[in-house]
Amino acid sequence: MAGEGGAYRLRCSLAGHGQDVRGLTRGLFPQGGFVSVSRDRTARLWAPDGLNRRFTEMHCMSGHSNFVSCVCIIPPSDLYPRGLIATGGNDHNICIFTVDNPAPLYILKGHKNTVCSLSSGKFGTLLSGSWDTTAKVWLSDRCMMTLQGHTAAIWAVKILPEQGLMLTGSADKTIKLWKAGRCERTFTGHEDCVRGLAILSEMEFLSCANDASVRRWQISGECLQVYYGHTNYIYSISVFPQCKDFVTTGEDRSLRIWKQGECVQTIRLPAQSVWCCCVLDNGDIVVGASDGIIRVFTESLERTASADEIQAFENELSQASIDPKTGDLGDINADDLPGREHLKEPGTRDGQTRLIKDNGKVEAYQWSVSEGRWIKIGDVVGSSGATQQTSGKVLFEGKEYDYVFTIDVNESGPSYKLPYNITDDPWLTAYNFLQKNDLNPMFLDQVAKFIMDNTKGQTLLSTSAQFSDPFTGAGRYVPGSSSGSSSIPAADPFTGAGRYVPGSASNAVAPVGGVDPYTGMGAYQSAAAEVENIYFPKKDAVTFDQANPTQILGKLKELNGSATEEHKLTEDDLITLEKLLSVTCNTSSETPTAQQLQTLWRAVNWPEDIVFPALDILRLSVRHPTVNENFCSEKDHVQFIVLLLKFLNPKGKQANQLLALRALCNCFVSQAGQKLMMEQRDEIMTQAIEMKSSNNKNIHIALATLTLNYAVCLHKVNNIEGKAQCLSVISTVMEVVQDLEAIFRLLVALGTLISDDTNAVQLAKSLGVDSQIKKYASVSEPAKVKECCRFVLNLL
Repeated sequence: MAGEGGAYRLRCSLAGHGQDVRGLTRGLFPQGGFVSVSRDRTARLWAPDGLNRRFTEMHCMSGHSNFVSCVCIIPPSDLYPRGLIATGGNDHNICIFTVDNPAPLYILKGHKNTVCSLSSGKFGTLLSGSWDTTAKVWLSDRCMMTLQGHTAAIWAVKILPEQGLMLTGSADKTIKLWKAGRCERTFTGHEDCVRGLAILSEMEFLSCANDASVRRWQISGECLQVYYGHTNYIYSISVFPQCKDFVTTGEDRSLRIWKQGECVQTIRLPAQSVWCCCVLDNGDIVVGASDGIIRVFTESLERTASADEIQAFENELSQASIDPKTGDLGDINADDLPGREHLKEPGTRDGQTRLIKDNGKVEAYQWSVSEGRWIKIGDVVGSSGATQQTSGKVLFEGKEYDYVFTIDVNESGPSYKLPYNITDDPWLTAYNFLQKNDLNPMFLDQVAKFIMDNTKGQTLLSTSAQFSDPFTGAGRYVPGSSSGSSSIPAADPFTGAGRYVPGSASNAVAPVGGVDPYTGMGAYQSAAAEVENIYFPKKDAVTFDQANPTQILGKLKELNGSATEEHKLTEDDLITLEKLLSVTCNTSSETPTAQQLQTLWRAVNWPEDIVFPALDILRLSVRHPTVNENFCSEKDHVQFIVLLLKFLNPKGKQANQLLALRALCNCFVSQAGQKLMMEQRDEIMTQAIEMKSSNNKNIHIALATLTLNYAVCLHKVNNIEGKAQCLSVISTVMEVVQDLEAIFRLLVALGTLISDDTNAVQLAKSLGVDSQIKKYASVSEPAKVKECCRFVLNLL
């Protein structure tokens, strides 16, 4: 077998991928194998070939629509005894594969940008890191938690052996330790983007970064050691099994092997970027690089490649061009270099480089201790031309781009950086660049043309139906263009003068200064000079109280005339309902009777086209404690909720949709109603959110109010799963609603949910709610929208 502590030599080179190999991980099945992923959009499973020193490609997995950036193995479970393979890509998705199927088992969606790191833990948990600055915790096919706190792309993630502990490394130069979804500690020390993490034990881990250093840390926060050796970005770090030795790869074309804290061997590769590495169970090292070739190195003499293969590898290496501008070889002054005779002197340490000048050509050699000779590693040229050929050469704000241009808008002003990928739309990129830097939109054509000229029109543009002109296109919020919303919120359709038309807004009266934001009454006077947060956290439910009993009863009698015999109410029934309305709408000491409630129940079970006046009586009555208790108690509550949800059918009548939503809102006034609403939250919210597609602003206001009432309850009980559902409803509804009163109520709901709860704040940020609501901070009328929005943004 291999001599202990021997030098690593080539075992084999594997061609298969068409582009850069970006990620590697050792496999569990087949034993001794590994998985690779590439910019060619595939993942490949490799098995050791029993007959020789090579590996065979078992199968090629496809599922991503863009580059694949990272890979990890999910350990075996009862359901998948051979484990699963997880891959992350530039299409923002994570694909989960079984080991014997080239198509994904399922796809995890949730990240808003490239997924560039994955790590698996116990019980099937998966941790993902993304350029969207978040990490997400997944359990089977669901996102359980989003870790929010980094200010730039997360390039590296690792789940620690101890339950609930997770590490994330970011382009913001920090590493964070998370426990049960909360950030416990931030590790600072690296001077550039953190690119890789590796676990040494329950108490220690390693990190590597673009500052060309490796650091060893204690979980408690202390940096125990810094290792230097690489001369450029370090992309990847992997630990040998059962010890603290490790290997690293980077942008200086090298793989380095570290033992007892020293770099004991440097292996150069004929590719500029050595993106990734992993260590197999037998100690062999697999590396992937920008030339699309996977190379395996071994200490074992039995597994070492043949003399011919090693010679071929050295020839390939000797023909490589080394760009002096990368700084990999230090400062080079060609005039001062010695000739070939310099190679007669032996080197002093493994990996030492020596430059010589031969016939006017500069050549680079590296000393190999194990072989006692200088090996040529390439010719030094003016430029390798490799800067744009390999991906990620250009880093901007911690993310990789095909190009980063410097734009001078005028000679005296500052210059701006414009990052661009060939998959981007040049016009949209130009528009976003001008917006971000607060530059005149007049430059749009100029900047877009500049991008196209300088990328020689390289684009991979798919014509997307959703793209509209950034200045005039649909979907843009134009202040003041909301559907004629008046400043008096939620004017009930039944109060204004004239005919009773459910769902139509009444002729609202212009408000007098300092109106209560919900009811329009002079409940408070806000001094414009100093705005205080009177909006949230909201403590009580918001209800729909306005009523015109005469009109409601008139409509009920009219429709009763056209009802079929089985539904028709008697004269006595109508008097009973009139009495019920009177009792529940006035502050009388009388209590509604069982007979009144039975009659109401019969009326609300009328056919859909005539039921709305009965629903309106229900909406008003359910505010009364007796009625609330009756309909929401254990006994009757199931049929009560089933009845109301039946009306929340997107194809149903708008009047019924509106009144059912308002009745649900009014259920929150009493204890019994709150309990029922919370128990049935999942079903109610899932059904109610369908109402977002309505074109009726009153329905939108009622939907926003329902969400707000849930927020009020959730704020009291602090149920994070409930809050997550509520936040996701707010985020979804915000996308479609135009009416500013509905927006206002959603903002109050959002503020109430995240008040005094850092987890909820993180959850809200991970959903991108802050960027969604920013535009409302500049709404001029009604002022409450702007004020409330600013208070929410302060929390985010």
